[in-house]
Amino acid sequence: MLTAAVVESGELTRKTLPATASASAVEPSPPVAPIRIALLGVGTVGRALLQRLDALAGSALTQRLRLVHIANSTQRFVPSPIAAWQSLPLVEGPGAATTALGTHGTRILIDATASQAVAEQHARWLAQGIHVVTACKLGQGTALARWRAIRAGCAHGGTHYGDSATVGAGLPLLRSIRELQAGGDRIHGIAGVLSGSLAWLFNHYDGMRPFSALVRQARAAGYTEPDPREDLSGEDVRRKLLILARAAGFALDADAVEVDSLVPATLAALSKDDVDAALPLLDAPLRERYAEAYKRGEKLRFVARLERGDNGRVQARVGLESLPADAPLAGGTGTDNRVAITCDRYRPQPLLIQGPGAGAQVTAAALLDDVLRIASITSV
Repeated sequence: MLTAAVVESGELTRKTLPATASASAVEPSPPVAPIRIALLGVGTVGRALLQRLDALAGSALTQRLRLVHIANSTQRFVPSPIAAWQSLPLVEGPGAATTALGTHGTRILIDATASQAVAEQHARWLAQGIHVVTACKLGQGTALARWRAIRAGCAHGGTHYGDSATVGAGLPLLRSIRELQAGGDRIHGIAGVLSGSLAWLFNHYDGMRPFSALVRQARAAGYTEPDPREDLSGEDVRRKLLILARAAGFALDADAVEVDSLVPATLAALSKDDVDAALPLLDAPLRERYAEAYKRGEKLRFVARLERGDNGRVQARVGLESLPADAPLAGGTGTDNRVAITCDRYRPQPLLIQGPGAGAQVTAAALLDDVLRIASITSV
């Protein structure tokens, strides 16, 4: 027989429970099926995610996760164990990243690529019942039609789209915006330093050393893309602003964001092989802008802004700004992102969110956070 302590009229007494209660109390729960996950992309972020999964293997956090598929653009592997994935044989050729998922029963797909071809498949996978977790901005940060297709795919398939890593490398930006919306707040404006690479460049630029030399240093450290024009053009920031704007309830078209690129037309027209030698084209214009800001006691920052006017009209722009030294977006160090959100409850003083906005480790952690969140709230 099983005894139990019971509080009666403020006094602790003991009662005997029937034998049937004792039997049911110790009856084991049925085993929970593992959640089968696939990883597309084994670059710096994908490798960091594999390392994180390997470090957490056997822990309560990841005990339900089973990695059944790893692929890049030309190879597909079936990992066993995770740590040995690099030694696995090649089992499929080109196009592997977007095929063969169904044969493994994948329920959560992690997209750690920067592939347009993979992003085009997000909506289809979601509609088929496969949850998608991604760091790729090409899903929600490009054409409005693709963003709407992703939302429709989630609704049709009863699935979730984990996008925390697409902006701010996992900082609680999208989550905060969505929770404010869910609480009845209207978002009036978003302004931020959204590029870790550009943040690093302008946190270090002092007008003395050539800007081109700083760009080369940032590229060598892995802060910029191999072709730094992808960062300097503002295109990456534009996509991030679109993702934030759409999460805030502004269904902007991709061309609704005005972009002031740092890349001169002559540099933009060159082939990738000729870019490095032409980087000094950046030096004179930026030295001049730095000098003007310095005279006013201000700092240069590459800023994305979304503003809702009193007439309801929305303006969105991306470009280099000269900010007062004590402005909310003028601070930060290293690759820090700083984002100010203005809404009904945070007005006139905005909500400020700051933290590392680049790096494989923090991005991989954000991907895994989304995977674990989906696993906890669904019956995958």
